[in-house]
Amino acid sequence: MALPPVDGGFDYQLGGPHTPPPGVSIVERDRIEAPAQVGYDICYVNGFQTQPEDSAVFAAQHPELLVLVNGAPLVDEGWPDEYLFDTSTARGRAALVQIVGAWITGCADAGYEAVEIDNVDSYTRSRSVLTVEDNLALAQEYARLAHAAGLAIAQKNTAEQSVRLRAMGYDFAVTESCVEFEECSAYQDQYPVVLDVEYTDELGDDGFTAACRDGDHPRSMILRDHDLVTPEDPGYTYRRCGT
Repeated sequence: MALPPVDGGFDYQLGGPHTPPPGVSIVERDRIEAPAQVGYDICYVNGFQTQPEDSAVFAAQHPELLVLVNGAPLVDEGWPDEYLFDTSTARGRAALVQIVGAWITGCADAGYEAVEIDNVDSYTRSRSVLTVEDNLALAQEYARLAHAAGLAIAQKNTAEQSVRLRAMGYDFAVTESCVEFEECSAYQDQYPVVLDVEYTDELGDDGFTAACRDGDHPRSMILRDHDLVTPEDPGYTYRRCGT
């Protein structure tokens, strides 16, 4: 099991796979996409919510594994096509381990070196149905499964849980907007590698330039458009410090 290079060029391609920019050796893609194979590949897995394109099918097949409010799946207000997984019971968590565990194993089979598990903070959007302990119990199982498959595992966001997730076996961090929200040190204090994505509609180009001059920023930090579109789209932005 290997970690990403400490200061490697990073690209975050969740909006669609494409040829990485020059100098990039770490690429993250969705689990349904093939690895970029330019160095170190990270597989994105939504471990606590459905993906938008899968929500209807998942709700039909596994309604008992979703948080329900008045009989309907609870949606993430920030991502209204994503439904929250119900992590509140040991039985539900065991069922999710089987489903998500297959996705994690699939990442290893596809040739990825690591997996990033998103939305461990779904409890904060659950209308108090879920607790932090519910989600961390499942997060620990995901770490066990990833390591058993030979994969490193990345914490995604949730700065306030960095100490506990690191103790559970998480190996590095993939963060969004840690400069914008002044959270980077929470990850850097725990992990040898932090890969940070800042966004044009938050930190902006000038803010990113200023952050690059600050020696405290994560060594692998990029600026992307918020929709993470591919280079063919006029809204595409990609910058690394020094470019």
